[in-house]
Parts: sequence; structure tokens; C-alpha cells
Amino acid sequence: MRIQGMNIMPQANIMHTASDKERQTQLALWLLLPLAAMLFSLAGHAETDTAPTNDTCYVDGLPDRLRCGFVTVPENYAHPEGRQLNIHYAVLPAIKPSFTKEALLAIAGGPGQSAIENAPTFDRMLSKVRQQRDILLIDQRGTGQSNLLQCEGEGFEGALSLNEDDLDIASETQKCLDGLDADVSQYGSEIALKDFEAVRAHLGYDKLHVYGISYGTRMAQLYMRHYPQVLATVTLDGVVPMQQSVLHIGDAIDRAIGLLLDDCSSNALCHGQFADLEQDLQQVNTRLAQAPVSSQVRDPLTNEPLTLVMTRAKFMGALRMAMYTPNIRALLPHAIHQAAQDNFQAIMGLYALTIDSTGIAAGMHSSVVCGEDWQRFSQVERQQAEQNYFTREMVDAFDLSCPIWNVPAVDAEFSAPITSNIPTLVLSGQLDPATPPSWGEMAMAQLSNAKHFIAPYATHGVAYQSCGNDLIAQLVSNNSLDGLSDDCLSKDVRRNFYLNANTVEALPAAKQALSSTSHTEAQGVNHD
Repeated sequence: MRIQGMNIMPQANIMHTASDKERQTQLALWLLLPLAAMLFSLAGHAETDTAPTNDTCYVDGLPDRLRCGFVTVPENYAHPEGRQLNIHYAVLPAIKPSFTKEALLAIAGGPGQSAIENAPTFDRMLSKVRQQRDILLIDQRGTGQSNLLQCEGEGFEGALSLNEDDLDIASETQKCLDGLDADVSQYGSEIALKDFEAVRAHLGYDKLHVYGISYGTRMAQLYMRHYPQVLATVTLDGVVPMQQSVLHIGDAIDRAIGLLLDDCSSNALCHGQFADLEQDLQQVNTRLAQAPVSSQVRDPLTNEPLTLVMTRAKFMGALRMAMYTPNIRALLPHAIHQAAQDNFQAIMGLYALTIDSTGIAAGMHSSVVCGEDWQRFSQVERQQAEQNYFTREMVDAFDLSCPIWNVPAVDAEFSAPITSNIPTLVLSGQLDPATPPSWGEMAMAQLSNAKHFIAPYATHGVAYQSCGNDLIAQLVSNNSLDGLSDDCLSKDVRRNFYLNANTVEALPAAKQALSSTSHTEAQGVNHD
């Protein structure tokens, strides 16, 4: 990532420069996305050309020729003669195919992200598994090429100048629903699981190893519940336990903010530069809670002048999403400090990074959350939510949108913990702002053959930020947790904090000698 003055510009290998069409987003839903896993979207998007039969295709960012195609399934399995959907898949073929009847199914997050669009990241993260086994990617119904349920709204410039308090969420939700060609009640997780099984059977795999990230861990756990006979191993990375509504994410966000403040306070250089960071954050929050602040800023992608209406929702939304990845998290002390001095350019740059990069199909996202999470949020939980800004805002928004979406609630059994003896690796990031380690512990409640590893320096998506490639490959190769150790996760891979718009904190002399790159760039460097 390069820093030019106060404009934050992503490198092409971190995130693409969005076109006007790609910048369109439904702002109300973006601000309130419960999980919105950032791991894959920040690594780059991909364009695919998938044929309507078993064929080959290429994905942007990968030189390999993939196997691709789709299976046709009923939109409503209770009415198999009715409307049909094409569920698209892509297979990253094994380098040396030794297990032709096995594959690793990698499930994307969101809910609402396309697995196929994120093929380059899955390929990098699962490269050792791919040496002998195929990597299977399926665009879950409502995402990617599988009848995408996307809602268009304000473009980027319009989003910057919008005061969210003036947004009519009910009207925007109705507009989104009216524009979708789908029975939105048929896009929940358990229905999508039947599609996954149809793809597996079509491709002739007898066994699957499953990797799920964020919301993808819910799909993986449902696979363990409904089709245990076809699973060899499971990896849950950033776990959403079945017992937990994702609307509890507000507590995880507050925890992650506290850890950020503690990290800066315990770091001599960060604390020296931003001695009153917690006070700065409270000052900005208090001010924006009273009224938005309007200012002239520069578009971080084009440098064109823009009018920014900085609201508390934008500020807190940018803060929250920046904590998903370590290199962007490192910018936050500087951005918060600048905001306390009425300079919102840095926060706006973070907002620009995240608003374009979630890759969430908002319609599919609503079908899942309204059916599986909102309706099980109890009155007691609602009362507790009043004490948490993020949860309160999410609940209030879904209270307006979910009755319009009008999808049925899942059965009570949906929320029961998963009981299984399938070898299962559970990965949690200590700094995760979405799925904290306590959620991993909750998921372990009735897993009799599982290990929970906590990566002390990871945020959301442990496997991408650590030695996860090795751990998953060992699990898949052995079909067992025996000998699996978390020692490699202890490697100190923390990012240095930015002390201003252009530089990060200095490295200790011993580590400087080992580094051959300039530390005035926002590259991955080790922390003391």
C-alpha cells in the first residue's frame, strides 16, 4: 500500500480500482453488514468466463486453466418443476492428482461473497493442499454467477455526501426487493447446502475436506450436521457458532477497538505520537453523535474534490472494517488522531477502501440474516443491545428491513451446537473484530475430535495471515489432528503502526538489519 500525502491508494494486488458501476453499493446494508469478511475481497476480485457445461475457464489473477460449469437445481426444492437455478462451480485442479475422488471445498464468507471471484486468494492460501487434491469453489445461490441477488444504491461520491440519518431504510429495502428476480425465501443456508451436495455428486467426489471462513463456517457446520458421511476433515476459520446470532458482532467490535487502543498504548512510539488516542476516539464519537461534519476532501482514487458528510455511521463503519486486516488496522491511530483535529481525509480513505471491497451480494445477505439471525434475537438480547452502538444500529436497521424481506425463520434446532467426531481444526484470531476466540470456544462445545488454535497476531482469517496453509495441509494429508501443533502461529507478524501519513514506526536495530525494504512504505514488516 502506498501513501501519498493524505490519500490512501491501494496497490493493484491488494484491491482493484473500482469502476463507477462496481462502486455502486447499497449504503444502508454496507454500514450494517454483520460479518462482511474482508479477507478475500481485499486480496483482489476476479472475472470468470464460465461455460454452461463442464468446460474450462480462466480466472483473473490465475494462469491456470480451471474446470468449470454449473448444475441446474430447483429454486424451491419443494417444487422441483418450478423455476430453475444454475449453480456455478470452478475446480482448481490438483498439481499432482493423487486423490481423484477427494477435493477440498472452500466456502467464502459474507454472507454474500462469491467463492469463484476469490479463486486467486484460495489458491494462494491452500497451495499445499492443492499439490495432491482439487480445490472446489462454488458460488452459493444468490452470489457471483449463481443468480446474483445484488442491490444497487448510491455511488461512491453519493455515499460520501449522504447523511445516513436521512436514509429511508424501509424504502431502500423495498426498492432492492422489487428489483430482484427471485423468491428471496429460498436463499438461506440449509437450502444452499443442497446445491453444494448436488455439485459434489455431479463432479463425482466421494469425500470432501471443507474449509470455511467467517459465514462460510456456518455452511461448513451445517455440512457436518446434514452430510457427515461425505466429510473427511473440516477447518473453521473465524467461527460463527450455530448457537450465536451474528448480530452479537457488536461486542466483538468493541473488544477489537479496546485491543487496538491497548496495543497503541503499550507501544512506546505509538503512544508517544498518539498519547491520548482513547480520548481522541471519544471526542470524535461525541461530536459526530451530535451532528455530522461537512468538509471538502479529495477522492482517494481520482484526487477529484468531493464533499464529505462525515457521520458517526461512516466513521464507526470505517473504523470497524479497517480492523479486519493488519496492514489497514495499522493506519487507525493516525486516522483517529487526525479526525480529532477535524481532518477526516484519512478516515475517508479507509472508508473508500472498505466500501468498494466487501463484494457482498446484499440481497442474499438479507435472506440469510433475516431468516437465521434477526428472528432469534431475543428481547433480553435487544435490551442488552441498547448498550452497544453497533448492535443497536444493526438491530434497528433489520427491524425495518426484515419485515419487508419477509423470509421465514429457521427452525429452533438450527441454533443447536454441532455434534461431531469429524477431525476439525478451529482457528481464531486474537485481534478479530468479527468472530473472537470466545466464539471458537462456543463452537467447540460438542465437537469431540477438534482442536482450537488462537493466532495471537491475526485478525479475521487466520489461514491467510499465518502458517494456516501448513496446518490445513497437514490435517488434510493425515485425515487426523494427531501431531497438529499451533507453535507456528506464535511467530510475531504484527504490523507497525503509522506515525503519520507517510511512515511507520521504526524497527529495532536487529530487525532493521534483516530487512531490505524501505520502511517508509506500508509493507508487511515485523513489530518488536
